[in-house]
Amino acid sequence: MLIPARMSETEERRWVGVMLDKLAAQESRGVLGDRELTERALRLSEQYFDGRARPRSVRWVTNQNTRWGSCTPSEGSIRLSHRLQGMPEYVVDYVLLHELAHLLVPGHGPGFWRLLEAYPRTERARGYLEGVVAAARLPHLPAAREE
Repeated sequence: MLIPARMSETEERRWVGVMLDKLAAQESRGVLGDRELTERALRLSEQYFDGRARPRSVRWVTNQNTRWGSCTPSEGSIRLSHRLQGMPEYVVDYVLLHELAHLLVPGHGPGFWRLLEAYPRTERARGYLEGVVAAARLPHLPAAREE
């Protein structure tokens, strides 16, 4: 966790407590299991692609550290990085829709992006993910302590 160097130890303890409470609340809501993730993908396909994208499997994986998701159209399989767990629903939905679109259109050509235009939060979700990537590149310097 990054915190401003100007925070006193008391402020730091309070802030860490607030953030831990937020994380605990997210975890208590639970992470979607693979079955729920598949059901969610099917609902999104119905809503945005008239049900044309029909994945055979959708699951979380822990071996994707440079991608948010992947799709193998020939198998109808979609895999989402575990790093998405705990992110806002609209971000997970965007990545699901992105991979569902690959079941209909290979590659990232104009036809692919036209499909994603149906999702109103595409740009917002992409911006969120870009911010996560940018934040991960920041140096993690230890916070200075007040004496």
